[in-house]
Amino acid sequence: MKKIRYLTILGATGSIGESTLDVVSRHPDLFEVVALTANNNIEKMLDQCRRFNPRFAVMLAPEQAERLQQAIIRNGLDTTVLSGVESLEKVASLPDVDVVMAAIVGAAGIRPTFAAAKAGKLVLLANKETLVMAGRIFMDMVKEHSAILLPIDSEHNAIHQSLPHDFDGSLQEKGIRRILLTASGGPFRNASLDSLAHVTPAQACAHPNWDMGRKISVDSATMMNKGLEVIEAHWLFNAASENIQVVIHPQSVIHSMVEYIDGSVLAQLGNPDMRTPIAHAMGYPERIESGVASLNMFEVAHLDFEKPDFKRFPCLRLAYEALDMGDNMPAVLNAANEIAVESFLEEKMPFTAIPVMIEHVMNTLGQETIHSLSDVLKADSAARDAAHDWLNTFR
Repeated sequence: MKKIRYLTILGATGSIGESTLDVVSRHPDLFEVVALTANNNIEKMLDQCRRFNPRFAVMLAPEQAERLQQAIIRNGLDTTVLSGVESLEKVASLPDVDVVMAAIVGAAGIRPTFAAAKAGKLVLLANKETLVMAGRIFMDMVKEHSAILLPIDSEHNAIHQSLPHDFDGSLQEKGIRRILLTASGGPFRNASLDSLAHVTPAQACAHPNWDMGRKISVDSATMMNKGLEVIEAHWLFNAASENIQVVIHPQSVIHSMVEYIDGSVLAQLGNPDMRTPIAHAMGYPERIESGVASLNMFEVAHLDFEKPDFKRFPCLRLAYEALDMGDNMPAVLNAANEIAVESFLEEKMPFTAIPVMIEHVMNTLGQETIHSLSDVLKADSAARDAAHDWLNTFR
């Protein structure tokens, strides 16, 4: 890489955003930050503005933007502060931006990620919901506007690295039998089923291998995170559900695998650190230093694999069902899960009620055809309303 890549980071104050900036800081000759965005973490955003001097900083709420603007002025920084979803779309599609890290968690990240694709950017996709909720529409957008899409999830990035360099979306033509999507199994892999009813938010957020936000940590504990990744893999690699096998791998050293028809299985291994897939995508097609320590195979010593149990992880079953149903169902699944996880974290319902709420919402709304992003957002809204209705009845 010789030419500087100009970067917008959507969700800069989250774990992916911070890891991205860590990689940027190691390569000041390769990357320049144009815009940073955040939801409500003013202190962290201010610190990032001090260190990287972006042209724009975007906060979602106007009141948060005003507070950041005053802090920017007090610190004598030359950063313009904006607010709102339209501003997120603006900085994702700036003419001089080359790369957009799409790392906003949840449905809030869809519109700016679409804006980046429509502007033909190199989109580094860490926002699951864009593909889960609107996979067909988004992939059509990427193709229509000649955007380049690289996955940041460690699993999908591992699959990308294990596929042929000229992979064109046909597993069969490239001699690929199936994708093996690894999962840690979360903190309750070996817990008794009876004990799950008494799980606390703190326990659910204590991931054994990865340092993640609370919502994603709960998704990992229910394995909904892996279910959403199955749906992502379907769209990223044009793989049918029967060609995507989830494999529980507690060490989180193998990040995913690709099995070929000749019996070969190619895997990408590394320490569980998101800077590896981030650096891979940011430097692609070249390799750049990430700051991640070398994998010590002697310390790892052994690798274990298990088949997931749908009784223990009903959210994974629901994700496969939503994928096979298609249309609005993945969006409904995702929205209901967001409300369910939020309700659990606020201690409004037990851990074991998460899949119960999701399945109820899916059954209540039923299948409807999706034609546009507007239809996706309507399905999202309807599912949230149905989830809140269920919660009111439950309480």
